[in-house]
Amino acid sequence: MTPARIVLALAALTAPAVASAQAYKCAIPDRIATPRPDGPTPREPRRVLPIGGYTLAITWAPQYCRSNADRDASAFQCGGGNRFGFTLHGLWPDGRGKQWPQYCSTAAILPREVVQANLCATPSPQLLQHEYAKHGTCMAVPPADYFRRSTALYARLRYPDMDALSRRPGLTVGQFATAFARTNRGIAPDMLRVTANRGGWLDEVWLCLDTRMAYARCPSHQGGLAPSKRLKIWRGAR
Repeated sequence: MTPARIVLALAALTAPAVASAQAYKCAIPDRIATPRPDGPTPREPRRVLPIGGYTLAITWAPQYCRSNADRDASAFQCGGGNRFGFTLHGLWPDGRGKQWPQYCSTAAILPREVVQANLCATPSPQLLQHEYAKHGTCMAVPPADYFRRSTALYARLRYPDMDALSRRPGLTVGQFATAFARTNRGIAPDMLRVTANRGGWLDEVWLCLDTRMAYARCPSHQGGLAPSKRLKIWRGAR
């Protein structure tokens, strides 16, 4: 079996008590799409600012695939026998105020080996390209180092029982944040932000870090839902 066909199990990265909430399969294909260049636009301009902290963003894949499974770009994440729980969206440098640095320098197309090494954490070559171009260039490190830092943070995360939470009547954002924090040493509910789509379904979790990449209280201006807001979690067909 070639390395490109190795099947990875996230359960090996998680504590036994939470493995069932996050278990997934990821078989890297022999052919990996080459990402397109990604860079600043009039709507998303280049912005070079001092770094005041970081955000680690993770995406709830069942909800993503519920809305995007028919897109060609989602075929790897949402088809082919692969199964994901939370995936790594990216590690984002924050500014010292409401604005953040982005697209700090031009990014070359990511080497194939970098894409392949990170595809089971961030299951989209184009998203990997985007994350390095928009965020990694502002950290002044080469792609391999940027993804090494983000995946190390991602791999240490533990997850609550998402199936049980999805069935809890009247689940609130605050209750979800408390459950998430309890499974992760050093994280408090006010160190994360929760986002949802317009229907109130869980979309992402944003974890706040200081300049040393230690978990920290999220700044008051950062987005996210109020703790009292109702939250629904899509788990797919049961």
